[in-house]
Amino acid sequence: MDRVDLLTPTIGDPAPRDDLAARADAHAAAPLLNCLLREAAHPAGTRDGRPVHRLAASGRLLRARGTRRPTHPEVQGDGGAWRPLDHAGLVALVADELRRHTGLANHGLVAEMTDSRDVVAALLAARAHATAPADPYLRSEQSLITGHPHHPAPKARGGGPPAGWLPYAPEAHARFPLALLGVRADTVVEEGDTGALDALGEAPPGYRLLPAHPWQLRLAAPALADAFADGRLIRLGTTAFQAWPTAAIRTLYVPGEDLFLKFSLDVRITNDIRRLWEHDLRRLRRTDKAAGHAFAALRGPAAWLSDRGYRTTSFAFEELAVVVRDGLRGALLPGATPLLAAALVEGFDGSPLAAAADPAAWWEAYLRAVVPPALAAYADHGVVLEAHLQNTLVAVDSAGMPVQALFRDAEGVKLLPDVTPRAGWERLVYCLVVNHLGEVAAALAERHPGLDPWPAARRELGRHGLPEAAALLASPTLPGKTNLLLRWTGADGAAARYLPLPNPLAAG
Repeated sequence: MDRVDLLTPTIGDPAPRDDLAARADAHAAAPLLNCLLREAAHPAGTRDGRPVHRLAASGRLLRARGTRRPTHPEVQGDGGAWRPLDHAGLVALVADELRRHTGLANHGLVAEMTDSRDVVAALLAARAHATAPADPYLRSEQSLITGHPHHPAPKARGGGPPAGWLPYAPEAHARFPLALLGVRADTVVEEGDTGALDALGEAPPGYRLLPAHPWQLRLAAPALADAFADGRLIRLGTTAFQAWPTAAIRTLYVPGEDLFLKFSLDVRITNDIRRLWEHDLRRLRRTDKAAGHAFAALRGPAAWLSDRGYRTTSFAFEELAVVVRDGLRGALLPGATPLLAAALVEGFDGSPLAAAADPAAWWEAYLRAVVPPALAAYADHGVVLEAHLQNTLVAVDSAGMPVQALFRDAEGVKLLPDVTPRAGWERLVYCLVVNHLGEVAAALAERHPGLDPWPAARRELGRHGLPEAAALLASPTLPGKTNLLLRWTGADGAAARYLPLPNPLAAG
């Protein structure tokens, strides 16, 4: 049975359970409000027991219900009365505020924010008639209805109608066969170990097998028409098995083969068009080898899911690229169950975070699993993991206690000295501490009132003898990524910009 109802209390939405529009508004408003309050507002006390913020550009007062996932925003009018905002009203307020703040307009992002809310509504409607996967790992990967907690449009799908993207949406519990293509052998480009692709089907003489994401194949159809016409590319049907889209949408898991496949997807999701860009593919083997070497040298059970290699074709290098990633079975401790870290924050049926009998012990075990490998990879090997919530799997034992962390995605890894130690450390702190540990800590404290998660985090970060960590524990601020301003001003999606946030690690 699909437990959509469990998501509602996670974001503090008191709307009736059958009011899909109100629930969609609540899911979409929470991350947008988080962005607005972090990037373009200042605390201004409380009103009627609710935190109030003053918008930086206009001076208007805004309040909402809840803190971790704020909902039901209200803006104060000239007469002092509070006026509630639905999602459309909130988008209009954000757009006006950012025009004043930056002097720029961005109609494209306004459309994405609206699209993100409409996508949530379509997902909620689809989930009401879908069956969630029985496997807890797959269920965790397909649980993210709200998504990135600090992004203005985390669920946007390119603005197209639901019929175009819903069959491939992890949040709708989709699974589907892969398209199989034959690529003329003299046009194949590949690096690394791609042998697993050849086991997915059979190509005729003179051709090599290339799986394709059916959504991407449709999006790229105009660019591929000539190749199909002249025989460089042929259709070989579909796989006999189904693949499961993970939270990353373009990365699919094939349980029977225990294999992850990452595809290009010419759709903007959060900050970027999710195409496998040639410059990233050309550096993939270098970053993956560095990460693999770092994890091989670690003490403890942490594992790196290797991006073993990629295969594509010279005439559609980026459009048809596929990355082959390690599966789970060879990396997991015996009896351990992997779960997506982001799902622990958002909540899903069977989450061990919500069920922890001893939340303090659970949190200490979580920290022991996640923090040491990320710090050691940086300090000992110059590998900056993109250790955020969506790139980290946390494996739990039969009692739900964290016992192991698995990290993934060589595309997001940075290496020293390609980036400076200062930039690399700032990125690691944002991904690991702000995006990851901060969100898990807040979710745990919300589920288990009275728990202060930060003393244990200070102890774990401080016990490794890393000078940068010692400085972090003494710093009054942490770097917070400004996704709203980054997108509004049209900055490159990879060009992270940070603003200082209060550092809970520095207390005590």
